[in-house]
Amino acid sequence: MKIIIYGADDIASIIAAEFFEDHDIIVIDSNQNKLAQFSHLDLSTIAGDASNINVLNKADIKNADIFVGASTPDEANIVACMMARHLSSAKTVCFVSRKEMKDSLKIVSENIKKEEDIHINFVIWPEELLTREIFSILTVPDALDVESFHHGRARLLEYRIKENSPLLNKKLKDAEFNDEVLVVGIAREDNLFIPNGEDKFLLGDKCIFMGTHEGLDLTAAKFFTDEKTDIKNVAIIGGGTVGYELCKLIEKTKIKAKLIEKDYKRCETLSESLNKTLILNADGTNSEFLTQEGIGQMDVVIAVTDSDEKNLLCSLLAKQLGAKKIITRVDQFATANLFENVGVDVAISAKQAALTEIKNQIIDSKMGIIATVERGLGKVQEIKVKPNFKDTPLMQIKLPCRAVIATIQRGHKIIIPKGQTLIRANDSLLVFTMENDAQKIKEFF
Repeated sequence: MKIIIYGADDIASIIAAEFFEDHDIIVIDSNQNKLAQFSHLDLSTIAGDASNINVLNKADIKNADIFVGASTPDEANIVACMMARHLSSAKTVCFVSRKEMKDSLKIVSENIKKEEDIHINFVIWPEELLTREIFSILTVPDALDVESFHHGRARLLEYRIKENSPLLNKKLKDAEFNDEVLVVGIAREDNLFIPNGEDKFLLGDKCIFMGTHEGLDLTAAKFFTDEKTDIKNVAIIGGGTVGYELCKLIEKTKIKAKLIEKDYKRCETLSESLNKTLILNADGTNSEFLTQEGIGQMDVVIAVTDSDEKNLLCSLLAKQLGAKKIITRVDQFATANLFENVGVDVAISAKQAALTEIKNQIIDSKMGIIATVERGLGKVQEIKVKPNFKDTPLMQIKLPCRAVIATIQRGHKIIIPKGQTLIRANDSLLVFTMENDAQKIKEFF
């Protein structure tokens, strides 16, 4: 694909570094010094403003497949995306930093009657993606990751093996899992693999399950939850956009939330919009305050300030005080593994969430990639079986690489396949595979 990226800031750098090996990348920015950071990558750069027709023509916009507006301010991205659509048939991706801007663009798109009149195909507000991901984890106790498929009828859940887990040191073949659940992957020491029956669950492993909604609920109840893991109260450190949006979602549940924010004026603003959340004006790095407020008794503590250092300090203090689960925002997602290695249960990046959205919804959509796990190491791929495919038992299908056919959608029915299950023409399959094998699976079917 030919991808043109407008902007040379963090998001643009992450996108370019992720896709330059497999795609033709051009980065546009008016600041020549910023473009210098891409000198070590096999891509092209153009100094200029992407809202300028001459600059876009220089980038060969008419042959572009995707145009990404990832500059600042938001208005510059919007204008650039509109120009790109005017000059080409490229899919346009517009990054925004404010909720009101995303809401405005949504209203505009909803009032457009023809597909060809749409100027912006995808609007991405990274903080919204981060908030949604944290909330999904909150609503499934002890889960490290949650993905939904088939309109919620099938899911992917990720859990960590702890010292008290019934699965600890047990072989996969000896674990009595629900018939509607499959173990599709195990992440161990920053590596991900697809297990076989002889593989054991080791302390610290992150296990990835796929199955029906009901089957996963039963599996979670049997192996990963008890009365102690029911989430009743949550403390959120940081009253910025993510903290506020998260509290709004939590107020729709039975979970009690307290929000800790250092800035007094911000607390006043928050109190005008949040009705059920206890808002505390304090510094989340103050251990004496955290002790007084009973942070150690919280079911979940979520650190979402705009500083990685502060988030890590708040998280470690809360962990030391006894908080059951820690979710932490990281700006530089490359450090997420480091955070988890020192005691954070889940480290999540808004930039990583944005990158995943682009990969799933745009870049990988032609291969049917609908979800990624473990920071892109594993992929869930949706594959439509050809109309002329002969009924074949799953056990007789010789895949070209390690992969798991996790679900079959046949009409309105969701099937978790076993060895004797027939794969039939026009079935819609969800296949879990490693990142490098996704193309092989697509070609096989």
